[in-house]
Amino acid sequence: GLDPSIVTSLGIARTFQNVRLFPNMTILENVMVAQHCRTSQLLFGALMQTKAFKQEEREIRERAEEVLGFFGHRLVGYRMDQPAFALSYANRRRLEIARAMATQPRLLLLDEPVAGMNPMETAELTALIGRLRTEWGFTIIMIEHDMKVVRDVSDRVVVLDHGVPIAQGSYDEVSTNPDVVEAYLGRPVEAKR
Repeated sequence: GLDPSIVTSLGIARTFQNVRLFPNMTILENVMVAQHCRTSQLLFGALMQTKAFKQEEREIRERAEEVLGFFGHRLVGYRMDQPAFALSYANRRRLEIARAMATQPRLLLLDEPVAGMNPMETAELTALIGRLRTEWGFTIIMIEHDMKVVRDVSDRVVVLDHGVPIAQGSYDEVSTNPDVVEAYLGRPVEAKR
C-alpha cells in the first residue's frame, strides 16, 4: 500500500477496528500530533522556537480544540489533559475519530466505529457520524455490521459476501434483496409436508 503520509496528503483519513492511539499522550496531544501532515515548520523552527513555529503551534492547538469540541463534554475541559490510556473504550473510539478529523480529510474511512459499544454509546456515535457528513462535509465510507447504524447514516449501501459485491443501493433496497438475505441468514428452510 501507499505510505500513510501520501494517503493523508490525498485527503484520506481512516480509523481502525482496533483503536490505535498514543496511550501516554494526552487527548489534546493525540489530536495535535495527527496534524503533523499539515505543518510547514521543520526541526530548526521547533528547536529555536521561532515566531513562525509558535504561531503554527497555536493554530494546531486551536484546530485540535475545535475538533474535540465536536464531541461535546466527552473530550473537552479537564479531559483534554488526561492521557489516552485513562479513557473509556467509547471515548478512545471518539478520540480516534477526532484524530482522523484533525488531518482535514475529504474522505473519512471508518472501520466498525461502534464495535463494542453499548446501545447508548452507539446511538450517540451514530448521530455524530451523521453530523460529520452534514456539518463537516466529509464523504464517509464505513464498514459496519450494526444494521441500525448503517440504516441511520447511509445514503448508499454496498453489501459484500466473501469480498464480492452482491448488492448495492439504498438501505431498504439491499436489506430486502434475496441475495443479501441468503448470504447473511441462509436459505429458508423448506416446510415439511
